[in-house]
Amino acid sequence: MQFVIVSGLSGAGKSTTASFLEDLGFYVVDNMPADLIPQFAQLCLATKGRYERVALVTDVRGSLTFEGLFKALDSLDQMRLKFTILFVEADTGAIIKRYKETRRKHPLTRDGSDLTSAVERERQLLEPIRNRANAILNTTSLPTAKLRGEIINLVAGDMKDRAMSVSVVSFGFKFGVPLEADLVFDVRFLPNPYYIADLRFKTGLEAEVRDFVFSYQQTKDFMAKVEDLLAFSLPLYVDEGKTNLVVAVGCTGGKHRSVSVARELANYISQKGYVTTVSHRDIARR
Repeated sequence: MQFVIVSGLSGAGKSTTASFLEDLGFYVVDNMPADLIPQFAQLCLATKGRYERVALVTDVRGSLTFEGLFKALDSLDQMRLKFTILFVEADTGAIIKRYKETRRKHPLTRDGSDLTSAVERERQLLEPIRNRANAILNTTSLPTAKLRGEIINLVAGDMKDRAMSVSVVSFGFKFGVPLEADLVFDVRFLPNPYYIADLRFKTGLEAEVRDFVFSYQQTKDFMAKVEDLLAFSLPLYVDEGKTNLVVAVGCTGGKHRSVSVARELANYISQKGYVTTVSHRDIARR
């Protein structure tokens, strides 16, 4: 079981980190009392695989000391349960700016302390857990997408490729380029089955059209170059923190060439380990 504990400064990005972990398939529990962590871990282990990835968020909302948390971590060690502590922090100025923008109250200002003092006090209180962390994420100037990429690198492991889904869509340029497209490939230079009487009223979903399109060397050369580009760029999109990539393939009407090529590209991307879907936007248009 993969067990992750998220802690850190209020306003630094713990909730965002937790949401990214949830996107990666983690079962996330926010603000669980430290005393309950060992029992919760035992419950997860007892489910025999139902909770394979678990993340807990703990911070000063639960206690002004972390003695209970350290006892819980010792219990996890005794259970031989491996866990990872992610500590999320940011510069004081950045945290103050975020609180002013959201107009939320810092948990340590309830006693009348000003915001700057509250942030510095919390930083001191959290120093013991920071020293024990496996990884420290400073979000001061870290874009949200980059933060997601950092989290993927830290905890995704063999799930890394599955952290981003890829949607391949075929379309016809005469009906416009899909607005959601990230990458657009124009295959109108390929021989057009529309001008073959036996193929005109068929689509790229049918073997005859697919075989016609891929019988030409330029199609094979094009596919090799596009596949090489995708092999290079897809991992970089994952590292950048992208959750969904839309690859659009267009021909004139969206029925023949783009459909055939989109299916082949989707199959290639799927074989690379990415969650892949394929759709044909204009295949039914007249």
